[in-house]
Amino acid sequence: MNAQPDAFDTTAAALPKVLLHDHLDGGLRVATLWDLLHHRGLTPPAADERALAHWFDDNTHAGSLDKYLTGFALTVAAMATPAALRRVALEAAEDGKADGAVLAEFRIAPLLFEPYGVSGEAAVEAILQGLADSPLPLGQQSGLIVCALRHLPESETVRAVALALKYRGQGVVGFDLAGGERGHPASDHAAALALAREAGLPMTLHAGEDDAALRVLEAARLGARRIGHGVRLVDALHDPLQSGLVSEAIERGIHLEICPSSNVHTGVARSIAAHPITALWRRGVSLSWQPDNRLISRCSASSEAAALLRHTALTPADLLAMVRQAAQHSFLPLAQRQAALNAIDAQGTAG
Repeated sequence: MNAQPDAFDTTAAALPKVLLHDHLDGGLRVATLWDLLHHRGLTPPAADERALAHWFDDNTHAGSLDKYLTGFALTVAAMATPAALRRVALEAAEDGKADGAVLAEFRIAPLLFEPYGVSGEAAVEAILQGLADSPLPLGQQSGLIVCALRHLPESETVRAVALALKYRGQGVVGFDLAGGERGHPASDHAAALALAREAGLPMTLHAGEDDAALRVLEAARLGARRIGHGVRLVDALHDPLQSGLVSEAIERGIHLEICPSSNVHTGVARSIAAHPITALWRRGVSLSWQPDNRLISRCSASSEAAALLRHTALTPADLLAMVRQAAQHSFLPLAQRQAALNAIDAQGTAG
């Protein structure tokens, strides 16, 4: 982020935000991570809190998705107590509210904490309590998406779906399949995803981030209403043999949760200026900009918006329209989505 805010930063900060793609284990405050590491008796990869921030600064440009994901080993180990999970969820909502969020869906894979002695149920309950106590109240302005990891056996995905269904109506609003994509298509988990689909549990699946455009439609055909990233759909814009994929995505009403800085850091996009978001938006694909991992990518929703304004042809009106689309595609109940749209319109008019 810029040391001295400029006009782009000021405009971006004033925009209302809807957070649809925000990983709790990728978004801790540096001070919180430092504290939790010491509380757990874990050795930080830096000498002090400031150095830890610089460590993340230096590691943002991982260059590949698999390398980028290695940072989660540190955060998951630090968060592996119910008290820590509650704290991280509460602080994520506090930070989202301070950044202008009117609606937020946070996500995490609760079963990651089982090896540390925290059951999936205990993890979910702690996170839901943190959101309930937050300035983005659970069920009104926030909800939780339960993730499974695509590189694990489908039996683990079935367990994660069951966990999500157990807490649906108590704050869990959807299901996600995350993790390294290449070599692990969503279709490997088709039976588990069918359980979620048949139960009416909304799904947003990571797809088309590190793999082909077809993966976006594969996820949609398996029941996803939204797609995490989905940026490789842009390849179909330039390939007559795949042009139908873009039309199908639009016809299905699929919404892409696009995370520009994360895509640059993983090597999916060369730069913000060259990012596919502009071409996809101009083509009529429903999408919004999202932070993905605020700690690991050293970003926020506002800094993402500022980068798009600074380096692309997108305008504040474009970004505001994306925010409205994000609210419309939220998994929270209709009344909450409408309240968010009202708040967005009020702020947009005031701006």
